[in-house]
Amino acid sequence: MTDDASHDFDQQFDLGRFLPYLLNQAAEATSRSFQEAYRGDFGMSRTQWRVMANLGKFGAMTAAEICRISHIEKTKVSRAVAALEAAGHLRREADPADRRAAHLSLTEAGRRVYGQLGLRARDYDAALRAALGVAEAEALERALRRLIAMGSPEQST
Repeated sequence: MTDDASHDFDQQFDLGRFLPYLLNQAAEATSRSFQEAYRGDFGMSRTQWRVMANLGKFGAMTAAEICRISHIEKTKVSRAVAALEAAGHLRREADPADRRAAHLSLTEAGRRVYGQLGLRARDYDAALRAALGVAEAEALERALRRLIAMGSPEQST
């Protein structure tokens, strides 16, 4: 871009009001704030927590399914799965129909940790909602669900 074109673009585009940027910033800020619950007390990474949360909510699934529903890169999920397995939080069982796939599930120890973190997540969510106020929290949740639905493949066809 020429300097004039760059200046015109800067006048027309405000990154601070760009919704994808604001959503990312809000997600990062809230995620970092909740990080103490899983990193400080359980030594987990964000990806490990997200893998555990998905297994806790949905039950046994493959790493590919976790990648798909949580939008996490395959390599990050693989590293998280290996670390959680080494820590005794999850088990891996080969799929008899597809030897390349493995079904992952939480162990008893993993379910206990998930239960503890789930309670903290619920409390953290309640604190966020209280800080926003009931009406604003409900409006934000509705707006986020609409944005998620707008980005789904069903909506874009």
